[in-house]
Amino acid sequence: MKAYHSWIAAIRIARRDAWRAKGRSSLVLAMIALPIIGVSATDLTLRSAQLSPAETLTRTMGAADAALTSSGLGTPVYQAPDSSEYVPAGGRGSEKSAGAGPEQLTSVIPAGATSLKDSSGRAKIRTRYGLLDTELRELDLSSPLVKGMVVMDRGRTPEDPGEVVATTAFLQSSGLFVGSQFTPRGSGTWYRIVGAYELPSELGKEQITALPGTLLAPLDKELQAAGVPGVASRDTYLVKTGPGGFTWNMVQEANAKGVLVQSRAVTLHPPARSDVPLYTRMPSTDDGGTSRLPASELAVLATIVGLAVLEICLLAGPAFAVGARRSRRQLGLVGANGGDRRHIRAIVLSGGLVIGATAALLGTATGTLLTVVLRPRLEEYVGVRFGGLDFRPLEIAGIALLAVVTGLLAAVVPAVSASRQSVLSSLTGRRGIRRANRVLPFVGLGAVGLGAAIALLGSIASTGSSIVVLGSALAELGLVALTPALIGLFGRLGRLLPLSPRLALRDAVRNRGRTAPAVAAVMAAVAGTVAIATYAHSSEAQERFEYVADLPAGSGRVELYETGHQKDMAAVREAVSRELPVAVRADVDHVQVGPPGCEQDAHGDTCGRAEVFRPADQRCPLHAADAEPSAADKKALRRDWRCTVSRQSSMYSLVVADEKLLTALAVTDPGTVSALKSGQAVSFDRRNVKDGRVTVRLISAEADRAARPGADVPGEDKVFAAYQAPAGVNGYGIDLVLPPSAARAAGLTVQPYASYFTLDGTATTRQRQQLSDQIDRIGVEAPVLIESGYQSENDVALLALTVFAGLVTLGAAGIATGLAQTDAEADLKTLSAVGAAPRVRRALSGFQCGLVALMGVVLGTLSGLLPAVGLRLFQRHEGEIVLETSGGPTDTVYVPIVLPWETFGMLLVLVPLGAALLAALVTRSGDGLARRAAA
Repeated sequence: MKAYHSWIAAIRIARRDAWRAKGRSSLVLAMIALPIIGVSATDLTLRSAQLSPAETLTRTMGAADAALTSSGLGTPVYQAPDSSEYVPAGGRGSEKSAGAGPEQLTSVIPAGATSLKDSSGRAKIRTRYGLLDTELRELDLSSPLVKGMVVMDRGRTPEDPGEVVATTAFLQSSGLFVGSQFTPRGSGTWYRIVGAYELPSELGKEQITALPGTLLAPLDKELQAAGVPGVASRDTYLVKTGPGGFTWNMVQEANAKGVLVQSRAVTLHPPARSDVPLYTRMPSTDDGGTSRLPASELAVLATIVGLAVLEICLLAGPAFAVGARRSRRQLGLVGANGGDRRHIRAIVLSGGLVIGATAALLGTATGTLLTVVLRPRLEEYVGVRFGGLDFRPLEIAGIALLAVVTGLLAAVVPAVSASRQSVLSSLTGRRGIRRANRVLPFVGLGAVGLGAAIALLGSIASTGSSIVVLGSALAELGLVALTPALIGLFGRLGRLLPLSPRLALRDAVRNRGRTAPAVAAVMAAVAGTVAIATYAHSSEAQERFEYVADLPAGSGRVELYETGHQKDMAAVREAVSRELPVAVRADVDHVQVGPPGCEQDAHGDTCGRAEVFRPADQRCPLHAADAEPSAADKKALRRDWRCTVSRQSSMYSLVVADEKLLTALAVTDPGTVSALKSGQAVSFDRRNVKDGRVTVRLISAEADRAARPGADVPGEDKVFAAYQAPAGVNGYGIDLVLPPSAARAAGLTVQPYASYFTLDGTATTRQRQQLSDQIDRIGVEAPVLIESGYQSENDVALLALTVFAGLVTLGAAGIATGLAQTDAEADLKTLSAVGAAPRVRRALSGFQCGLVALMGVVLGTLSGLLPAVGLRLFQRHEGEIVLETSGGPTDTVYVPIVLPWETFGMLLVLVPLGAALLAALVTRSGDGLARRAAA
């Protein structure tokens, strides 16, 4: 009971002390609460963004119990319980040309069940600017089964055949609005837009929805009557059954008719794997539906969470150290009035408990509020609406408890230190002479080396993410132990600095007990940001490498798909130059083999083809082998230059064009350009050229039909002098370019088929729609492709981590330097006492805090690189394992490590500069002297 009352008294003293020193307590409170805000906001954001299976099903099938679609195989199938994977029951090769029709789909609907047809197709819509390729949908939005699939934004749902609703994204792109009228291309029917809606999981999708039977079927009839291809639609039936839903047995019965079923009951409560024929009879598909490459967002989250916990501890420790030093006189009074060391320790620990509990409440509440405020912007950024606000009390309580425990643990060392001070030194404020610990730097250096070794070891371990977290934490603790020694090394730079920063640096070196905790706090905050930024930049570089661009960014291509309309290609080319900001246009022809006007007929293609005939010794052995190559052969063939495969494709790999084509393909090699100008053929594939020559074989349609599979097809050979473009020059699907002069000299017949072009700027959505309208007026099918380059996918997890890590970094830097300034207040009063001008005091205070932040940023950058590099090496190792076991002969693993230099530069400039300016602004400029503390 006596201990209980003493702890109650200690908590009351700590609470009153915290209330009296509001400024210092606020800084300490913010130091602990700031990471809690970041962790709780990130947890709530990720939980809300992660849709539950029930929420996902609601967005795909509304309130229905099942969604029925055709597999398209025309044969019984085996499917996964969630319908994400399926194969023909008879094995590969048993597919038929036609899939399940409407009769088969409706035949599997249980008797007495309610069903709703959902049809979709694509067509071009005449908009305010031209033509816009849009998804068309027929669905009764007033049906109860649709609840949750779409969200009406304004207006109303269609009620009459001539009414439709459109997504907000379509209205923005088309220039139309609620109340506008439009007509599809090839149709004379007008439709009125009566409402706008959004698809929660596809906010950027351009879609129009009408009542069943009022849009797709009439448009299909009109197009077929005009002699053009109709609208290919895909049907889905939403089914509402009785109690029990659409069971697994019912799913298997539907699979026997070639129908795929996404069942709510089966997805939420899947059968045992032994009851799924896809896994028992097709064991090659039994991989759990996951791939080990690319590795793991879980590894990233585990590492970041581990660093966040360590960051909170490092941030809170110096906060209480400063608080205990500022309260040493009060603690001395406790000892002078009969209190022993236990009471002093209890008071300091109670301060940790009080501030930790307050930080827990404020941190979690602010994190929740921040999530609610930022949620709409995050949803718009990633293009997906989150689910309900997924507030998990146990997780939030765990985060809050972490703050309380951290407050107590962070106060342990200051409590022990305060209890060991004599009453006289506590009352007079003298700290005594402290000798530097000569063992600690060696311990820190060993921890850094051991932690780095452990983290790098995680790159080849099966539990790599946890090992990376362990090693990174140990290395960061080692840097904390090394901080006092590193501050001494920084101090040697003082002789190179002007007066004010030199004084600030010397003061920081002399007061390492004050400087080191602040530097460690900034280091911990910066390390998390650097780790996330490095991982995100590296992942983006990998995605950029894996992205297959059809053309160089900013270039475009228009291809004529229809034979017999070559005369219209000139008009198409003029339309491109007129409607788009074209800088350079290259007109491209193809080699025609066969009689003039040859095309598809009842007996097949009457046109032959021209191909580049590759020498036998320059062909990939893989394609010449009769048997499947072994794993060792595949590994060897990955390094064989003859087995390289282009990642791009073109309608014709052999084209006739002048040097303007090279400009459109971004080929700047002088030798390649001059060779094409001089009349030489240019090859982009080194397998085609031998002894400076390339062979083009003209194959007739009859010889092509009579040829055996895998055998060389006979034909007429034309040999051209050729220039091989240097390695790394990309032809984007074109293997060989013949200059027009060489084609004429060889007697080749050419026909216009495409134009490549570069843009002076970018093509807007309005310009693209206008061009589509002009091509439609010409009466040909000529799709236009404009390459916009790699577009980064907006991952909500990395986005949330990056945003909140950045906020914590800036906030922690300011708070840590503010605490350091609070602890150095006596030095500023001394300057005022000796007559220093306010400008000098402000400059000294600013440089002190700026140097603390700068040292923390440098060390934090080094510390944050380790976990990111470890995770990337771990992913590279996992990719190599997958490549060895199941990779193809041309597959590669590319897992780069890219340093975010822009982030480094911003941290090195903004954080120290912001800390210095903030400290200079809040430093008092008055000349009043502080009174001497009473003895």
